[in-house]
Amino acid sequence: MESELSFLISVLIICADISAGVLGIEAEIDQRKQQHYPNHQQHGCRRNPSSGAFSEGVAAIVLLSIVHVTANVLGGYAYNRSKQDIKRATANKILAVAFFVISWIFFAVSYSTLMVGTLANSRSNRYCSLRSRWLFLIGGIFCLGHGLVTSAFYVSALAASKEDKENVQQEDPANRRGA
Repeated sequence: MESELSFLISVLIICADISAGVLGIEAEIDQRKQQHYPNHQQHGCRRNPSSGAFSEGVAAIVLLSIVHVTANVLGGYAYNRSKQDIKRATANKILAVAFFVISWIFFAVSYSTLMVGTLANSRSNRYCSLRSRWLFLIGGIFCLGHGLVTSAFYVSALAASKEDKENVQQEDPANRRGA
């Protein structure tokens, strides 16, 4: 039962990140379509923001954030406390740490590019000077990569946690006396 739930969560992580990536790419397409229309200067701004790109960008950011938080909370964090822990760390624990770091890098890049692209498509004059060329596309592509890396982190973190529980049971003195 536990492995089926883990598989389902992993698939949901990938699907939600694919959805966020597609929303980011769709926002880029909507923004490009809006740029082909004559430039209506709104509120003294020389750009023409796309409300479709704005709402798709917000949706992509929300999905990306939910996936990232969910995977980190459910996957936990396989950290190493000392050099001795690093020396005897299992492959799953090393992978979990590596994928954890990489998932944060993917999250930072995709979140920031989607955020800047979304702000550039807001109706506010404060973001009038932001250039958002290719930002939604880059954010969408990084969302796709984030799904793969975050899912790999989740699976390796669960495997490392399972190994840690098995090691604790083997090292427990009460279990040795009973054997």
